[in-house]
Amino acid sequence: MQRAREWLREARCVAALTGAGISAESGVPTFRGAGGLWRQFRPEDLATPEAFARDPRLVWEWYDWRRGLIAATEPNAGHLALAELERRCGRFTLVTQNVDGLHDRAGSREVLKVHGDIWEVRCTGCGRAGRDDRVPLPDLPPRCDCGALLRPGVVWFGEMLPQEVWRRAECAAREAEVFLVIGTAAVVYPAAGLVDRAKAAGAKVIEINLDATPYSEEVDCSLRGRAGELLPQLIA
Repeated sequence: MQRAREWLREARCVAALTGAGISAESGVPTFRGAGGLWRQFRPEDLATPEAFARDPRLVWEWYDWRRGLIAATEPNAGHLALAELERRCGRFTLVTQNVDGLHDRAGSREVLKVHGDIWEVRCTGCGRAGRDDRVPLPDLPPRCDCGALLRPGVVWFGEMLPQEVWRRAECAAREAEVFLVIGTAAVVYPAAGLVDRAKAAGAKVIEINLDATPYSEEVDCSLRGRAGELLPQLIA
């Protein structure tokens, strides 16, 4: 911990990658495994363009349920610590695989959402995008003013990541002197590949996770525990 603190203090450019683990500490379900099932469906059965085309109401019922669960949660000490680190650091970029918006609510400003944002909606007709924080949504499936269906502003299985967001995430990983990997097993690509990019560029990589991951033996410092406990200590 002391060594990792020193790296952060000396770094002029820091980047972080967060995954489902940090949000799970706030009570956001991971939606994977037995506890992640919704009715008889898996996320892989619902979070696809094909599922939306087949039954948009069913897909929206799932997302509306998820939005309700997320709305009842609050950012935890880990989210708040990252927002504080951003305020202290000269250059800081936060890359997240999460779509829940908890980093924004914690006060983080430079957030690259590689998997999108569950609070955003996008028209399948005219392409207009916007934000809708209502819980629950009054009509399912929701429609745009142009009459076409709205879809959640997230990246579904089989879809490309937003290109400009991903370009900036890659750039942040390459330029970081310290790269934090928080609450993610680093197995979902291409986001997990940011760890390799940071390592190849010479960054000190610090991992914070409850369990060991495929990267635990390769990073410069692996801290085992909850992000809400370890991140405040790390920036103290």
